[in-house]
Amino acid sequence: MVRPSAPLGDLPDDDLRRVPGPCPVTAARYDDSPVGPYRELAVGQPARLGCRLGVCITTMAVTSVDSRLGGRVNWGFPKELGTLVWLDEGEDRVMRWEERDIVVRASPVGRYLPVLLPLRALQRRADGMVSVRGHARGRGRFAHVEIDVPPDDPLAGMAGRHRGLMVAGVRLVVNPARRPVGLTVTLRAPLRAPEPALSWGPQSHHHHQGRLAQR
Repeated sequence: MVRPSAPLGDLPDDDLRRVPGPCPVTAARYDDSPVGPYRELAVGQPARLGCRLGVCITTMAVTSVDSRLGGRVNWGFPKELGTLVWLDEGEDRVMRWEERDIVVRASPVGRYLPVLLPLRALQRRADGMVSVRGHARGRGRFAHVEIDVPPDDPLAGMAGRHRGLMVAGVRLVVNPARRPVGLTVTLRAPLRAPEPALSWGPQSHHHHQGRLAQR
């Protein structure tokens, strides 16, 4: 969880408002998923849509074309293709985003314990705002996370040393996107949206390792 020194990019919709709080940064290696193995680096920002609170993922790089397409059309995640190099250095886990020279390094502290991590995202798809819920289960260890970002990068505000969590054997479940209506959600949101309309402007840790599921 990062408390950035500057905003980490723009929110994708005028109806979304920033709220105070830490920003989640996730570097993940999925060994198995419906679209095959891939790596992912995601940056979110706390936001609200009316009275609804959640996290809006504003930067997301993946190494899989199918993951990029599925993430954008199903949930409105702003996935882009990137070269993400994953390194195991003893107990440390390191991810480098080659194109932007961003490095995330996690050093674990203590022993593994069972963890359940909720997901509540507010994203904009081609057909409008959607609410995305899910959860991740696995074995977690507290970690010191060091993030290096070039000073001229839009994500420079997240550089530094942070507290985090290293999760192994994770199973991530992401539910279908729903249309927010007031304090509730509707089941009327379609499962998919046209991909070309999902690009929304310039693209300006946890460490998870395991399986991805989606329903």
